[in-house]
Amino acid sequence: MAERKIFGTDGVRGTANLHPMTPEFALRLGRAIAYEAGKGKNRPVRVLIGKDTRLSGYMIETALASGICAMGGHVMLTGPIPTPAIAQLTQSMRADAGVVISASHNPFEDNGIKIFGPDGFKLPDQAEAEIEALVEGTTLDEARVTGDKIGDAVRVEDARGRYVVFAKSTFPNRLTLDGVRVVIDAAHGAAYRVAPTVFEELGAEVHALGISPDGTNINAGVGALHPEHMAKEVVARGAAFGVALDGDADRVIVADEKGNIVDGDAIMALCAARLLKQKKLPHGTVVATVMSNLGLERAIKALGGQVIRTAVGDRYVVEAMKKGGYTFGGEQSGHLIFLDHATTGDGVVAALQVAAVLLEEGRPLSELAAAALTRVPQVLENAKFARRVPLDAMTRTQAEVARIESELGDRGRVLVRWSGTEAKLRVMVEGEDETFIKTAALGILSAAKTDIAD
Repeated sequence: MAERKIFGTDGVRGTANLHPMTPEFALRLGRAIAYEAGKGKNRPVRVLIGKDTRLSGYMIETALASGICAMGGHVMLTGPIPTPAIAQLTQSMRADAGVVISASHNPFEDNGIKIFGPDGFKLPDQAEAEIEALVEGTTLDEARVTGDKIGDAVRVEDARGRYVVFAKSTFPNRLTLDGVRVVIDAAHGAAYRVAPTVFEELGAEVHALGISPDGTNINAGVGALHPEHMAKEVVARGAAFGVALDGDADRVIVADEKGNIVDGDAIMALCAARLLKQKKLPHGTVVATVMSNLGLERAIKALGGQVIRTAVGDRYVVEAMKKGGYTFGGEQSGHLIFLDHATTGDGVVAALQVAAVLLEEGRPLSELAAAALTRVPQVLENAKFARRVPLDAMTRTQAEVARIESELGDRGRVLVRWSGTEAKLRVMVEGEDETFIKTAALGILSAAKTDIAD
């Protein structure tokens, strides 16, 4: 497979108006998307474009649309809307591709572009590599159209409404949120309108935070990165639970009625228990990443199920789910994928599933979450280095990891990996003894420092 140079684990991302997040690059990328999506078709390619609330979204949106039109494509613009909404609408509207302009949980200065295929799934690595090759090559220059072949763009005025209807359809028909008080923090992001609407239309009494985007305040002290504000409001307003979304609403962090944070691992344990009970969890399997707590494995095993792990990134969770025929998985960070409902992480849909568990069990979320998951202490340590060295070449580090793993046995885990974007080594150690795992993590970083200095 060709190596990807611009695409990372979740599309293209960077500082807005610096390469690759420039209008010049976006225009060429738009042309490449249209060319790739139009292969084998003798009609104009149809591409849906959505975005979050960043100021730079206007700049990137216009450039992408221009590139698609320059290849004869038909562009459908939705305006600010969650990433999972574009995934769902791309499929339901029979578009050839869907594009989201968002840097997710990053600050407003950044932006990104992620692409979905006609099936609503993120493009595989190979397809992204082929698009990169088009951007860098000359094929696009030889495929220009003129005259009445040039494409056009329209606005999809009812895009938000379509998504609201879809999200509500994932909530059990027999249930209602009448009288349930909920706090929702939309992070001044893509779900600032749709998230409160979904819960209100299901009957909830909603107190909304993070619903006044100004182009620069997305994720700023609010949302899934800062759920403590939502949690305080839950307690202050006597709410049953709270929901904090990130900038593009593809992930969620929840708080119980006492203001305790319920992260992705706890949500997976809670929802997996419900799905196992209903016999709706194929192969009794939950798909999680290597970062999920060991307590999740133990909780699912105690229920008669199992957890399989993937590399970090919700796209890899989805790939494993599709390959193995599984329907539920996610990340500790709050990307939850209910494949029976959605093709990617959807914070609103995930929150609705938590609400359904709450109503069906008739118990406070604090009790349910505590019963669902007992965490194993976990330590995360990071260190930046002047250069990256392949892990298998770091002999002292590998020896230290082996020693610690031997001491932990099946009572803990060690994970060492390089960051996907910088020369930063990430070390995670889990175990019952917090002093031991802290010392172990620092020992691994010390060994790595010696390896890299050699």
